Amino acid sequence: MKLVIDERRCKGCNLCTLVCPYKIFKPGKKPNQRRIIVRELDRPERCANCRLQKLYGRRICGVCEMICPDQAISWEDEEPYEAEKVAIEF
Repeated sequence: MKLVIDERRCKGCNLCTLVCPYKIFKPGKKPNQRRIIVRELDRPERCANCRLQKLYGRRICGVCEMICPDQAISWEDEEPYEAEKVAIEF
């Protein structure tokens, strides 16, 4: 599972940052379409829900999703080993 922030729905209230016990949210750098600076994820692998929800078959934490007034936070299934492009420079 991976955490996803829907930039179209986020209004920048930052409630997610206040309640997250794992501190995986960091200040964003660019504004969305509504000129709101949306939070970004800072090492989301620290989130127990992202790592362990599938293993235990239930929600472990999910506080950020529950407190979000606009339902801008959700989890998506991901492939176990998604291919990524890597650039090597010499």
